[in-house]
Amino acid sequence: MTGIAGKVVAVTGAGGGIGEATALLLAERGARVVLGARRAERLQALAARIERAGGQAAWACTDVTRRADLAGLVRVARERFGRLDVLVSNAGVGLISPLDELRVEDWEQMIDVNLKGVLYGIAAALPVFREQGSGHFVHTASVAGLTISPTMSVYAATKNAVRAVSEGLRQEAGDSLRVTVVSPGFVRTDFADSMLPALRERIVEQMDRMGLPPDAVARAIAFAVEQPEGVDVGDIVVRPTAQT
Repeated sequence: MTGIAGKVVAVTGAGGGIGEATALLLAERGARVVLGARRAERLQALAARIERAGGQAAWACTDVTRRADLAGLVRVARERFGRLDVLVSNAGVGLISPLDELRVEDWEQMIDVNLKGVLYGIAAALPVFREQGSGHFVHTASVAGLTISPTMSVYAATKNAVRAVSEGLRQEAGDSLRVTVVSPGFVRTDFADSMLPALRERIVEQMDRMGLPPDAVARAIAFAVEQPEGVDVGDIVVRPTAQT
């Protein structure tokens, strides 16, 4: 199957930001989308919006730190639409802080969400893709994993780990599966809400000043998904032109 129309695409972190924008855009282009996030009310509202516009959507409450939830999301896709063509592992958290503060629980949460959440998605979808003989993993990383900055070392480590896992997966995938890593720069989302107040103020100022709209990243994801069979778009960096 080529293009976007008719593909079944599951998206984690679909409750807002990049995940929501990706689900809306792909549904608009004819994909059947399966929405995953923790908050049921947001998923219900997004699914209803897609269906009012003539699209097809299903949803499942999904906490990516729970392996069973990722398995459930894939199961919903197969039960509702008969298959799964693309898994967009987008859920992420950025609890940045100086290492001297020893916010170990925050470090663990970033590892659980940003890295283990991607691994659990692979564990859920890879057997399905192998059985079908086709499939596409799209993993959201970050430019923070390309240029390491103070206060972001653990966050960057999780995103670099996603890049490493994705490259290993690509090499193991053979000629029937595709793997794409999308690394956004500043995007206007609620990413900073969980940060420490002093850091949050700085990050929000930068987002407001030069951040991209989430649909800019969604278009990059759509570009990778719509490529014909045999074309694997491995890495996409999407950042504001003003971002150094």
